[in-house]
Amino acid sequence: MARRFLLEFEKPLVELENQIDQIRELARDSEVDVSQQLLQLETLAARRREEIFNALTPAQKIQVARHPQRPSTLDYIQMFCDDWVELHGDRNGTDDQALIGGLARIGEKSVLLIGQQKGRDTKENVARNFGMAKPGGYRKALRLMDHADRFNLPIICFIDTPGAYAGLIAEEQGQGEAIAVNLREMFRLKVPIIATVIGEGGSGGALGIGVADRLLMFEHSVYTVASPEACASILWRDAGKAPEAASALKITGPDLMKLGIVDEVLKEPSGGNNWAPLQAGETLKNALEKHLSELLALSTRELRDNRYSKFRKMGKYLESQSIESEISV
Repeated sequence: MARRFLLEFEKPLVELENQIDQIRELARDSEVDVSQQLLQLETLAARRREEIFNALTPAQKIQVARHPQRPSTLDYIQMFCDDWVELHGDRNGTDDQALIGGLARIGEKSVLLIGQQKGRDTKENVARNFGMAKPGGYRKALRLMDHADRFNLPIICFIDTPGAYAGLIAEEQGQGEAIAVNLREMFRLKVPIIATVIGEGGSGGALGIGVADRLLMFEHSVYTVASPEACASILWRDAGKAPEAASALKITGPDLMKLGIVDEVLKEPSGGNNWAPLQAGETLKNALEKHLSELLALSTRELRDNRYSKFRKMGKYLESQSIESEISV
């Protein structure tokens, strides 16, 4: 069995994991009954893992959100979506692989799915640009959302990006304009929109598909106006102070719930979604079906008013993150 990738604060679990692996090998190589010892060690490991994850700092939650084995947009689509058909291209010459979209069914309801997609290894990450979309990706997303609006399909967005791509080519192609147009146009859509932060929701890259009637977050996901590393580099010229910046930025689910930005924080399995991805998928599916049922009962006017109200709260949150008001230099 492939070893799990352990984060730095999970290292106390290494010895227990090694003991569990040794006992399993012993059980395979002999007829000795070690089920009792195995059960005791697995119970102890689960308890310690739960203790660690119940006391995570914002900086540690960022590590969990960026975990290389954390379920991605395509993983969730494969878990609980039927009849998935990916749609390609922005009809302007590009097809950004960092932002994917297509048609599917969740339960009995046909929906349009959009989300950022990272890779599992270096080769795939390069192909997906580490989940950082270029302007063509946001224009593709808007084209697909217009399609959903035309055919009365609810829109489900999965947010998982460190931010929009900030390279020279993206600026030449109008990155800021593409995101701004998405923000404006998503307000006029007549269909329900649900956005879920499944990993890292960074800056304008997340907002480009984040204007929604309901915003959900997984327990160990983060939603931030700027990465803590970037914030620390600007304030102190030292990216090593990122943990302090992470605490000041209020990027976790509970903090954002208090600010009225997030509608629901989804509980994760002990150890994070990467430890039990199928359980995480079931949690997300149930939440999406619940919120979708509630939104489908609202009128178009109620949807738009609700969307506008939520984005006003988001604006106040962005204002609250000014350097002067949030962090003492």
